[in-house]
Amino acid sequence: MLATIFLLFSALATAQALPELQFGRTALSGQEAGPNVEFFGGIPFAEPPTGALRLRPPIPKPRLNVTSFDASQYGKACIQPQADPSTVSEDCLTINIHRPKGVKPSSKLPVLFWTYGGAFILGSSNTYKGSEIAERSVQRGTPIIFVNFNYRLGPLGFPQGNEAETRKSLNLGILDQMAALEWVQANIGAFGGDKNKVTIFGESAGAMMTGILYLNPKIERLARGAIMQSGSPNSAPAFPARRNEPAWHNFVRNVPSCSSLSASAETLPCLRNATSEEIATAVLRSVVLRDLVSNLIWTPTLDPNSNSVYTDLASRLYSKGRSAGIPFIAGTNLDEGTYFASHDDLSDQALKDNLAAISSPRSGFQDQLGSAIDRVLALYPDVPAVGSPYGTGDELFGLPRSYKRHASIRRAISYFPASW
Repeated sequence: MLATIFLLFSALATAQALPELQFGRTALSGQEAGPNVEFFGGIPFAEPPTGALRLRPPIPKPRLNVTSFDASQYGKACIQPQADPSTVSEDCLTINIHRPKGVKPSSKLPVLFWTYGGAFILGSSNTYKGSEIAERSVQRGTPIIFVNFNYRLGPLGFPQGNEAETRKSLNLGILDQMAALEWVQANIGAFGGDKNKVTIFGESAGAMMTGILYLNPKIERLARGAIMQSGSPNSAPAFPARRNEPAWHNFVRNVPSCSSLSASAETLPCLRNATSEEIATAVLRSVVLRDLVSNLIWTPTLDPNSNSVYTDLASRLYSKGRSAGIPFIAGTNLDEGTYFASHDDLSDQALKDNLAAISSPRSGFQDQLGSAIDRVLALYPDVPAVGSPYGTGDELFGLPRSYKRHASIRRAISYFPASW
């Protein structure tokens, strides 16, 4: 009996110790995430992009319309291939905050805003927990607040084809990123953060998305700087949405209630009436992981619509002065090109063809593209000792000698422009 009473009081004490926060009219309850860190997560920053809101830009949700909210866990990840169905959902646009304990709204701490990578088809915020970063910041006397979020992936986040362009449904994942940043501007003060001290950072696809935001001067009001790890605005080849029209048709064909319309210009209205189960199954059947390492399909696309986030090639926008005037840090992971390099024995011509295929089209500039690729091959010679993995000498690991050369070039492409 005494043991039972003791356990009951212990549970009550633990419950009372859980962090709480008043968020507008909503009482948030979080959890401890370390000796000096509190966590509040799974908070919606936009309306669920389902049904009539599916395949549309996000509808911001700056506040919650409930009196209390359990923010002790991450929200579900967005739909993606090879995921446990119980861990993903279309209703995935949620944001998370790790902050030092005892922070008050008046603290005005700097904010790190993380965007995960995954070739635009994989990833979730709960795989990049910020407790260690926040804990370390406290220990070194420079406390910060860590924020991350989920954005839509694959066909739901980066629709392809003429219809998506005509109906202004392109680059939805990037618009999710902007909506999350808008949420931070509106609400981070309640968590003790300073909306004027936001630094965006991300890796791979997350860095590329951040780089694309840099092509829009209005990002200056949402952040004061950025860190781009293994990605720039034109690391992924920039093509119009129509280039991947066949992939869109294939996706729609895998939605039973819409398959008969797959080649029409009326797929979006039908898809908005499909069930979430149909949509999830179609993603699993039409998004293949080999796209992650070869021909990226579900990526940001050039969007000629006025006021879009990606109207033209980065080089052209830079030349017109259309870019954010805020500082950034950029670089790459050392040997990440080994993940993308071909295991086939590539001749010089095959290597040139590979590079040309992943480079943005420049109508009328094919000669310049060819010259640029020749220059790249000269800068990255067929010498295994200087290839990637770096520092491994002439070791080929049982692979063709072109592998280390290709790996070295692909590492560079993750930062330097794919549109030569």
